[in-house]
Order: sequence, then C-alpha cells, then structure tokens
Amino acid sequence: MQQRFPAIGWFCLAILLAVAGALLPAVASAQAPPRSGPQITSPDNTEPKGLPQPLSRRPGIPKDQAHGLDFLFGALKAAPDEESAKHVEAGILALWSRTSSDTTVLLMQRAKVAIDAQQLDIALKLLDAVLKLHPDYIEGWSQRATLYYMQNDYQHSLEDIEQVLIREPRHFGALAGLGMIMQELGDDRRALDAFRKALAINPYLENVRELVKTLTEKVEGRDI
Repeated sequence: MQQRFPAIGWFCLAILLAVAGALLPAVASAQAPPRSGPQITSPDNTEPKGLPQPLSRRPGIPKDQAHGLDFLFGALKAAPDEESAKHVEAGILALWSRTSSDTTVLLMQRAKVAIDAQQLDIALKLLDAVLKLHPDYIEGWSQRATLYYMQNDYQHSLEDIEQVLIREPRHFGALAGLGMIMQELGDDRRALDAFRKALAINPYLENVRELVKTLTEKVEGRDI
C-alpha cells in the first residue's frame, strides 16, 4: 500500500520551521548500513569532508519515484513565484515520505503520537524499528536527525543527516539542518556553505536566504 505522510512530520519542513523559530520533533536510532559516501562531521571534528554529489541512482528510491523527483526538482528551479514553488515542494516531500510497507506506516504513525505526547524515548524506539525494517527509508533518517537535533545530540544528528544525503543529495532540508548545526558549533563558514547548497536546490527557502545574507557578511565581509 502506497502511503504519504503529512509534510508537517518531515525533517526538511521541520528544519525550515526551526529556522523561523519553531521545530518539529521525531526520529530514532538504528543500525546504519555501510557508508559509501563521504563523512560529514561530528562535534569532535567539525570539519565536513564534503557533501555527496547527486547520484544517477540512489539507494532506497524506486526508479519511477526517482524520475518523479527529477521532474519536480526541475519544476522547483523553474517555479515563477513562491506560491508555485511551495506546491512543487509539497510534491517532493510527499515522494520522500512514500512507503509501501504497512508496518512502516504504523510505526511512523505511532512515533508521531509519541512525539506529540513528548514521549521522545518511545518515539526513538519506534523509529529505531522503522530503520531496522527499512534502512533506506529517507523519512526515517530525517525524522531521527530532527529528534537528535532537538536533544542537542549533534553528533548523532549529523550521522543521520549524512544518511539522508547519501540517499538524496538534493535534500534541501537536510542541508539546511547541517547548516544550523554547523552554525551552533561555531563553524559559520561551513554553515554558510551548507545553506548555500540548500538554497541552490530550492531558491525559495526564504529563511535560509536570510541566513545566507547574514553569514556572508559575517564570514566574507561586506562589499566595498
């Protein structure tokens, strides 16, 4: 059964809301599959070693879904205004969230209930189970990254962001989340780099655009 979760539950939208002053929770810890992509960072070593470049084939994304995402990302860049872009963005979020597993759907729904009740330990275990069952499920990784971010556990949040980007290098929400963590760790230059990459993918991230402007002045100085 194909299932789509509401956009409000997604890391990418949660991160954008966090930039605006609100943040939605979620996520769980599971065994990560072997990492073939570049390492991102940890609080003990705040220098990212590079972000994954777009892949022609991404793990966990069916071929038809990948084609749909390619089309939508093209439409996102070509969107004539913010309202149009938001509709395209919603379609992208829906595809990232899609799963054919009824068990995954049930676990994600229960995790959301636990999060709403501030039972984050329970939510973590539920999302753990999601990722154990479906380790290529992008939404599971993004939700866990959000939860860890809320708990100020940046190392684990960064590890999950890496897993999101391995599977979808164009995940502008994960890139924005990376930028937020880098900024909170005091690495404004790498925060700026991540925000710029997010904005290059989705030009209508208004709050990220403001952060880019502020950090550009701080890191690179004002134009003379």
